[in-house]
Parts: sequence; structure tokens; C-alpha cells
Amino acid sequence: MRLPAIEADAAAKPPRIGLLDTARGVALIAMATYHFSWDMEFMGYLTAGAAETGWLKIYARAIATTFLFIVGISLVLSSTPEIRWPSFWKRFGMIAAAAAVISIATRIAMPNEWIYFGILHCIAVLTLIGVVFLRLPLAVTLITTLALLAAWLTDNFGPPGLLRSSFFDPRYLAWIGLAAMPERSNDYVPLFPWATPFFAGLSFALIAIRTKLPDRLAAIGTGSWWPARLGRHSLAFYLIHQPVLIGIAYGLSLVIPPQAPDPVATYLRQCNSACVMQQGEALCRSFCQCTLEKLQAQALFTPLQAGAINIETDERVQTIAAECSAEAQ
Repeated sequence: MRLPAIEADAAAKPPRIGLLDTARGVALIAMATYHFSWDMEFMGYLTAGAAETGWLKIYARAIATTFLFIVGISLVLSSTPEIRWPSFWKRFGMIAAAAAVISIATRIAMPNEWIYFGILHCIAVLTLIGVVFLRLPLAVTLITTLALLAAWLTDNFGPPGLLRSSFFDPRYLAWIGLAAMPERSNDYVPLFPWATPFFAGLSFALIAIRTKLPDRLAAIGTGSWWPARLGRHSLAFYLIHQPVLIGIAYGLSLVIPPQAPDPVATYLRQCNSACVMQQGEALCRSFCQCTLEKLQAQALFTPLQAGAINIETDERVQTIAAECSAEAQ
């Protein structure tokens, strides 16, 4: 099954590009450094919410953008001149299985913040979508990429909430990416806006195939570098690195225990870091301060911090959130 839009002289199997493997390896290292900052926050060495705000938030988004851009490129390269279905389904199955394992493990370990649609879930779904676009004219892929970019710009710089609705807030719809306030997760990477870098990579690679760019890039001798070797085993590294890093952070906490954080400051930082994923910072500050005051007034703050209240099911907390959301608008 050949890619119909690629001319025969440009459709030969592209060479292995060491530079691409190197970029993937560097992105893996960057990801590990970010996850270690999250682990240090989890253990109490960094202030609550530090890994999800400020420059670390930008760092995390840059890493995810890079990964998904590379995934789009890799899908085209691995499917030229034709889709090798056994390899495709094997790779997809490994990613989907790894995503399922992460969901199950985090559901057990962190029931209130489990990963229901993280980076691996997103890659698995985008891979299925992308393979369909490989059968379509290049113009369709380019138009889709531009449409996604326009939607991203609208979502970030246009009228607040224009593309979002509370209808998409439940987990079974939040993965689409149009939720107004999605349920909390330790790794939330929905299709929108994260399909944008994937389609950008897809478009870039489809154009590059027609210009012989892969052959020129392959001539750059980076394939023997250790980041390139690491980049060729990205899924294994992804699954292994976090248990190792959190084990290191935990071991450090036994030797040098972190200082106990201020519960009020911790709550405000955690609330703001979760809120600003979808809302403006000014609105979030107002919302979080409002919920804090109402929780304290109703003697719910201390049991909430102690984990005695489930924020997802407790009607009192839900009422407070609704009231403060209305007041913050």
C-alpha cells in the first residue's frame, strides 16, 4: 500500500537519520530532568505546584511539543514508501499497552490524580489518526495543520472559553481537549491542542520526503552518539526512568527529610497550578482564594488536606467550587 501522493523517485525507503534519533534522545533527557523536578516537589523539596507553573511549565510544554513533532516525522519516515503493517501494529500495541499500564498503576497509586490521558495515550490515538492522513493528499494534511494552529491561537489569544465547554469536562470526553475544567491528572495531554505539533511534524516530513532532505540529514554523522542510541529506545526509557527517579527522590527524603510546607500556601499553589492549565491566572487567583476561605469557614480545609474528603464526590466541595467559579467570572 503506497503513499499515492509521493512520486516514485522520492518514495524509496528513507535512510535512518541519526540526527532525528539524537533529537529524540535529547528530548528524553530533558523529560527526565523535568520529571525529577516533579518528583522533588512530590517529596516536598520544592514548593507545591512549582513543577506546573513558571518556567518549568514552559519547559514541560516545550518537551511535549518536541516529542509529538518527532512522532509525526517518524510516522512518515517509517511508512515510506509503504506502510509496513506488522511493524506498525506492533509499535502501536506497545504504546497502547504502556499507556494502559500507566493508567492502571496511577489509578491505584493516585486515585484522585490518575493519568487517564497522558502523553502515551495521545501518541497512540494520534498514530491511528496520522496513518489515515498518510493516504490523503498532502494539501489536506497542510490545511488540517493550519486549522489546528489557528484554533490554538484562538484558544490562547482569543475570547476566553470560545472553544471550550463544560460538556467536555468528564474524563470520557476530556481527552478530546475542549474541556472548560478537566478533571485533575498528573499527566494530561489531550488531542487538542497537542495534535498541532504532531500534524506539524507530519506535514514537515511529507514535504521533506519530496525534497530528498532525509538523505542530506542522514549524511550528518550523529548516529553513534549516545543520545542517538538512547533515542532509538524511547519507549523503554519512558517506562523505566520515572520509577528510578522517584526511588532516588524517596531515598533522599529518608536521608535528608524536607521541611514541612505551609498547608495554606500549599493549597493555593496546587489550586492555581491546576486552574491555570485552562484559565487565566487572575481568574484562578480569585477562584482559589475564594475556595480557601469557604473551606476554612465550613471547617473543611483541614480534613481536605488530610485526604479525608474526596474532592470529586463530596457535594460540599463541589458546591463551593461552583459558587467560587461563578464569583470569579
